[in-house]
Amino acid sequence: MKAVALTHYLPIEDPNSFLDVERPKPTALGRDLLVAVKAISVNPVDTKVRSPKDTVEETPRVLGWDASGVVEAVGPEVTLFKPGDAVYYAGDITRAGSNSEFQLVDERIVGIKPKSLNFAEAAALPLTTITAYESFFDRLGIDRDGANKGQTLLIIGAGGGVGSIGIQLAKAAGLVVIATASRPETVSWVKELGADHVVNHRQPMVEQVRALGFQHVDHIAIFNDMRHWDTAVELIRPQGAIVTIDDTNLPMPMAGMKTKAASLHWELMFTRAMFETPDMIEQHKLLTYVSGEIDAGRIRTTVSEILSPINAQNMRAAHKLIETGTAKGKIVVEGF
Repeated sequence: MKAVALTHYLPIEDPNSFLDVERPKPTALGRDLLVAVKAISVNPVDTKVRSPKDTVEETPRVLGWDASGVVEAVGPEVTLFKPGDAVYYAGDITRAGSNSEFQLVDERIVGIKPKSLNFAEAAALPLTTITAYESFFDRLGIDRDGANKGQTLLIIGAGGGVGSIGIQLAKAAGLVVIATASRPETVSWVKELGADHVVNHRQPMVEQVRALGFQHVDHIAIFNDMRHWDTAVELIRPQGAIVTIDDTNLPMPMAGMKTKAASLHWELMFTRAMFETPDMIEQHKLLTYVSGEIDAGRIRTTVSEILSPINAQNMRAAHKLIETGTAKGKIVVEGF
């Protein structure tokens, strides 16, 4: 089968940062699906994994953790899907990725593809959908069905992939969403997705949020980086909660959190698959739920750019766009 892979971890400008290779077509065993990949999307995690380092892979490594496709074959223990089913999923970072013609993925982390979306539109969603959904409903404990209607949620870094679907999930749950965006195009984007208020994260945010009439906010999601930690601690309400998806490479003073008896939650959407947690199937359930919400017209895809076909050249182009840090929504690559 065709695949896009790497052997050396190089700057994206290097023509050898990605290679077009041939790999053996895998066989589905256990609870695995063998999926014929139709489209993939690129996330910041892809660029972090690919970032320059001295490691050399003896066998070409396939990245990619967002895909849509059609089930080609199923393992003997599979109960949720059958060959021919259209699916979407993010996969497992400890296994071979989705930048290949065929991929093995555990059925418990796979959702039914929205019928109203094509494969490119669907591929834009899984990783960011799981991340935002788990951040709000599993980590922060917000009620998906509206029991927390009217509470405030500040999404820092709302114009990216996770924020783009996060705004929509939060609005569907009845929250008042304060989104951060710094460029005219991302301000328009987050408003289009349903944000109630927009503040600029490149300017002091405490003053901006309080000018809107909110002394504190009930929930905060940090979907870009920890530069905004002090702002988040200042704005979170006493006994409120903050969720973050970023690395811990910047200081995070905790005194203010202690004073407010506020809680901090980490979100990593790969955790359930990496550790095969007892509730691993929740990712299947949430992806299938969001698929239904999309088909009902309550949530939309977040794709902003589509490249074709899936090859090393276009993978380099997609990674380069992600590394600029200015991409809005999701970048998709489709078709072999």
